[in-house]
Amino acid sequence: MNPILFLIILIPAIEIYLFIKIGGQIGALTTILLIFSTAILGIYYAKYEGLNTLKSGFSQLSRNETPAYEVISGAAIAFAALLLIIPGFATDFFGFLLIFPISRKFIFKNFSKKFTKKKSERNNFIDGDFEDIEDDDENRKI
Repeated sequence: MNPILFLIILIPAIEIYLFIKIGGQIGALTTILLIFSTAILGIYYAKYEGLNTLKSGFSQLSRNETPAYEVISGAAIAFAALLLIIPGFATDFFGFLLIFPISRKFIFKNFSKKFTKKKSERNNFIDGDFEDIEDDDENRKI
């Protein structure tokens, strides 16, 4: 089964389950207000974090450094804002995880470990063939 198709089916099912469970505990109106408040709060904080990331990126550019972390972080903040706009508790949870800088660094650190290769032992020589040429005056052109 295609993993994206599986997620398209699974995520709404999880959200509906959580709506029913949480709505049964705190009430329907409170659940709806909680969904709207997390969306508004999340979007505001995403804007704040996005601007901080943009400032940091420009600061690194002015020092002639590559803002690689800031680019990835900006994309993660945009994705987190999308998750916070989508109504639901599970998407809000993952959206807030991506928005906060501490958890975002932790996620990136663990995620990047999976893709970095172990450093190979470096040798200070180049492997190849060579031919010894005698130093004759006949072979030398000046």
